[in-house]
Amino acid sequence: MNYQTQYADITNIDGALDDNKDLRIGIAVGRFNGFLVESLVEGALDALIRHGVSGKNITVVRVPGAFELPLTAKRLASTGKFDAIVVLGAIIRGATPHFDIVASESAKGLTQVALHHDIPVINGILTTENIEQTIERAGTKAGNKGYEAGMTAIEMASVLKAI
Repeated sequence: MNYQTQYADITNIDGALDDNKDLRIGIAVGRFNGFLVESLVEGALDALIRHGVSGKNITVVRVPGAFELPLTAKRLASTGKFDAIVVLGAIIRGATPHFDIVASESAKGLTQVALHHDIPVINGILTTENIEQTIERAGTKAGNKGYEAGMTAIEMASVLKAI
């Protein structure tokens, strides 16, 4: 017996992946490593459109890199026009500590935006050790993390609306 049967009076809220024609999604994209990031964008758009989000309700904003993404997400959130924001980029480790700073600060910034504006901000920024790992996550062996970010945006927008 599962808990839903045993405790029938419990309210369960799950994210729905259907009826998304009115869902409004902002996508912030870092152009650095753009030849890989564009695969993430295509994946996110595929997920959104495939699950009923209207193209007219999707806004894509491109900025130089991952460090600029939290501010861009904040501006998108502050408009009140979006139900969720998907953030896509790629940070590949190099020979300096720059990777650690950019990865950490962009993640912290995105979390702050989500909590301050009470909106799902989906962190689809790849943080990888090398270009091969990035390629794997941008649509080959490890799937497309942009697609996953799009799906997460749909589900989280649905959950928050239901709450």
